Amino acid sequence: MLSTAGRLFKIVTTGLLAAQLTFAPVSTAHAQRGGIPVVRDAEIEALVREYAGPVLQAAGLSRSGIEIILVNSNSFNAFVAGRRIFIHTGALLASETPNEIIGVIAHEAGHIAGGHQQRLRQQLETAQTMAIVAGLLGIGAAIGGAASGAGGLAQGGMGLAMGGSEMARRGLLAYQRSEEATADRSAITYLEQTGQSARGMVKTFERMASTLSLTGAQIDPYQISHPLPRERIQNVQELAQASRFYSREDPAALQRRHDMMRAKIAAYTQGQSATSRLFRDTTGMPARYGDAIVTHLTGSPAAALQKVDALIASEPNNPYFHELRGEVLIRGNRPQDAVTAFQRAGRLDPNNSGFMQFGLGQALLAAGGPEAPMKAVDALTQGLSRAPEYVSAYRYLAQAYGQMGEIAEAELATAEGHYYAGNFREARQFAARAQSRLQPGSPSYVRAQDIINQRPQD
Repeated sequence: MLSTAGRLFKIVTTGLLAAQLTFAPVSTAHAQRGGIPVVRDAEIEALVREYAGPVLQAAGLSRSGIEIILVNSNSFNAFVAGRRIFIHTGALLASETPNEIIGVIAHEAGHIAGGHQQRLRQQLETAQTMAIVAGLLGIGAAIGGAASGAGGLAQGGMGLAMGGSEMARRGLLAYQRSEEATADRSAITYLEQTGQSARGMVKTFERMASTLSLTGAQIDPYQISHPLPRERIQNVQELAQASRFYSREDPAALQRRHDMMRAKIAAYTQGQSATSRLFRDTTGMPARYGDAIVTHLTGSPAAALQKVDALIASEPNNPYFHELRGEVLIRGNRPQDAVTAFQRAGRLDPNNSGFMQFGLGQALLAAGGPEAPMKAVDALTQGLSRAPEYVSAYRYLAQAYGQMGEIAEAELATAEGHYYAGNFREARQFAARAQSRLQPGSPSYVRAQDIINQRPQD
């Protein structure tokens, strides 16, 4: 885990935002129960997966079903839970090069490949046992001292209880620091195997050290779960500089996509001022992209459309520009034109992500017409087959089924949306209503039963 001080925040939205950057709990039901504000975006996810691919392969995790989840938080942080790597948008925004984020992913991959989570659970059990035993011994001594009238013995007994708990806690923290250092070394190994520099890792730790020094906090190195940033810098720097790839730069095309990602995150999370501060070249594509998104969010649709069309004129085959154009057109009450934009975006999307289909379904419903609901169902179900956790799409799917008069399917879609949002009680209620109208044994009936059987602890 890489961490600096920061506060989680959550921006709840309704509907699809431009370019599908949705700040709401929309990933897995597990993330919902944890209250994690998740970001879904086709462009950002594709780029981060591209960063992760070679590293996960080097770590022996390419076939392990590792999922990367983007968390809406300004802090520079990343962590692992199970087979998931969580990366904060603050880390993506603050990282100036792809190599910095690749280093973060490599570090977290080191935790997973090293089985650190399982061993940490074992260490926690050991620490708890130590604390319990020490507590019982201390309480026993205190009771004995009190019974014998020996006040000093009673006080000593309580000191033993507290001292045992503190020893267990310090032992656990020391173990965590050791695992962090191991993950750092593993990360450098993965970067070496993939022909990438570890210089980004060094820069990350330098940033963390600078942040820590600005707080003016005096930290006891034995009371923290991570090595001190200065220690990490020294350890990582020696290994990084020994690599023949240390001076290798990120490819220019990858750097440009990284900057486009940062512009998008800045525009959505912090607005125009943050976007303007990111780049010296205000006429470059990343700065123009961020400006177009900000104009879409806060300005007039006509002005936003003009800026997006200028982007498309420069890069006519960029799917994310056409996706943004579709959102601008919906906001400008031109849904039929938005249908065309989303169709174009879907054809150009190299990853076939499904997000373009969500926008298309929304645009079709807004455009109306006798065939619109059926076409919307087709588009939305195609998108959900690739991204089934996208909560907002289920609302549009339920709307489309409702317009077609298929009430059972509309209620099942609503149940699905609640299920992936982690609202299991509501999901079961709508699933039961749907099931009462469905043919027993049909696929929809069986899915409704699966939702009804779902329990929060599953």
